[in-house]
Amino acid sequence: MQEEAQVLLLPGWQNSTEGHWQTEWEQALGYQRVQQHDWLRPRRGDWCARLEEAVLEAPAPVVLAAHSLGCILVAWWAAHSRHTHKVRGALLVAPGDVEQPGVGELIPGWLPIARQPLPFAATLVASSDDPYCSLERAHELAAHWGARFAPAGACGHMNAESALGLWPQGQALLRPLMNGTSED
Repeated sequence: MQEEAQVLLLPGWQNSTEGHWQTEWEQALGYQRVQQHDWLRPRRGDWCARLEEAVLEAPAPVVLAAHSLGCILVAWWAAHSRHTHKVRGALLVAPGDVEQPGVGELIPGWLPIARQPLPFAATLVASSDDPYCSLERAHELAAHWGARFAPAGACGHMNAESALGLWPQGQALLRPLMNGTSED
């Protein structure tokens, strides 16, 4: 019997607030948020080190549920960690395109975006009207990372303002990743 995976929530810049699907999942489903030292001035090296610690501290295999800058973190961490074997899968939601004009200046130190295929199953969910990443760009990132692409329709940045609540569609996309696959 396969050991149950632990879900680690990886918020983006400024953390996930009340009403964000990650906060809803943490409160209702008991998933663990990876706490970063500085949510307002994120440093890629610091965030990677904290993710590494969280993965190593986890008693079971993990599934990563990332939002926005958290998606960019997963790709960078996976390209540099020797512990990716502990990750069963990743749900990458509304990646924040730090290479988009204006965004890199707001969040310095996150360039370039790692583009290597992820060494675990992944699904990338993107909104057609996300101001921080076009649908075409999200599709391109999914291809680079070897992730299944799942368009979500018009949901904005898929944050608290999007009012997704417990986001059952996201939970359905997470389930197969718990078993190490991106397909049902």
